[in-house]
Amino acid sequence: MTDTLAPEVVEPHLSGRFGKPYLYEAECESTQQLLLGSGLPEGAVAATDHQTDGRGRLGRTWEETAGSSVLASVMLHPPAERKAPELSLVAALAVAEAVEIAVVLAAQVKWPNDVMLNRRKVAGILSELSGGAVVVGIGINVNQTRDQLALDAPTEPASLRTATGTTYDRAVLLGSLLVRLERMYEMWLEAGLDGIYGGLGARDFLRGRRITADGEPATAVQILRDGRLEIETDAGQVKALESGEVLFEC
Repeated sequence: MTDTLAPEVVEPHLSGRFGKPYLYEAECESTQQLLLGSGLPEGAVAATDHQTDGRGRLGRTWEETAGSSVLASVMLHPPAERKAPELSLVAALAVAEAVEIAVVLAAQVKWPNDVMLNRRKVAGILSELSGGAVVVGIGINVNQTRDQLALDAPTEPASLRTATGTTYDRAVLLGSLLVRLERMYEMWLEAGLDGIYGGLGARDFLRGRRITADGEPATAVQILRDGRLEIETDAGQVKALESGEVLFEC
């Protein structure tokens, strides 16, 4: 198993148009920066083995150990009428499916942009607008040991390795992810979130859980078909969240 995401290792695992072209740097600030404003066609992918300035939602830093994660961004050109924020859910579902196939354990989507395995976060998504394009950044914890994870994060992290005791081929996982992301993106283009709602609803991590949404105690009801999160506050008020921080109770 060659531990790199270099083109000669990843490209044999690419079977669709996502990943063409495939940009790679052994180290960079962030894969999103390699694509933002690049003018590259839809499906272009940038990947690295180490990010020095990776970012998550709400301005957080994405921490990782060199050579241990899948770190990639994908250039998309959705029609203007499509809701770009929904793409984080599309990508999260693709990641969940790819992770499930790799580890043979159920992976779930935590609204709005995380992937969970055994109640711990193994992946995060960050979508950014760039002119008329959207760059979807993806980070998956793959081969980190427990002491390499940021255990003070708001949601307790894990890696595929800590969840199963097995190390994984990151190039194979990235190829599997891109195949699934391309398929789900095309379904989303055709029918919006309705096109993937069955898979999304079945993997809705927060459904029925006690949560705190932007500091307010509530119960998560479900991810709605428009991508919002329906919650019921302890005061009995039903709301639909478009964004925000949601913490769940163990």
